[in-house]
Amino acid sequence: MNVTNYFITALSVSLLTACNSGQQEQILEQLDKKSAREVTLKTVTQGDSVLHITSQHIWYNGEQIASKNDTIKTLAAPNTWDGIDSTKTLSKVPIYVTVQ
Repeated sequence: MNVTNYFITALSVSLLTACNSGQQEQILEQLDKKSAREVTLKTVTQGDSVLHITSQHIWYNGEQIASKNDTIKTLAAPNTWDGIDSTKTLSKVPIYVTVQ
């Protein structure tokens, strides 16, 4: 390995270490629910429909102060410009979450 490759490898490792050191993962059971917002996303298939269920619980000073469930109902395989693909259903698409 020449000096340039060694330098690039060392720099890459140090950058990865620096990026990961600022973010520490916490196990869900260890999170403090004394004041927090808990959000659960669930997908349930019912016949040819898919239920996209969101549940929220808001905790403040150790007490649950609010709770709400929302459900969006869609067809399992909606008809789009590309037609219906029987191998793809909305019950198996990835869930992307944006926290603002």
